[in-house]
Amino acid sequence: MENTESDFKENPENKPKEVETDYPKHQDDPGPSPQAVNEDNDKGAGPVIKWGVPIIILLLLIYWLFLRK
Repeated sequence: MENTESDFKENPENKPKEVETDYPKHQDDPGPSPQAVNEDNDKGAGPVIKWGVPIIILLLLIYWLFLRK
C-alpha cells in the first residue's frame, strides 16, 4: 500500500458562521448561540482524567506485576 497525499483541500473562503443574534430571521440555517460560544468550560472531565487514569494504570500495573499467578 502506498502513502498518498490527501485529496482534501480546505476552502480558504469558507468562514465560520457568526454568533446568532436574530434567530427568527435565520431560522432555516442559524449560527451558534451566544451561550454556546461564551460558555466557560471549568467543570469538564479534565481533572478526573488527569488524576484518575494514571491511578488506574498504576493499580493495574501493580496487579499485573505482583498479584497474577
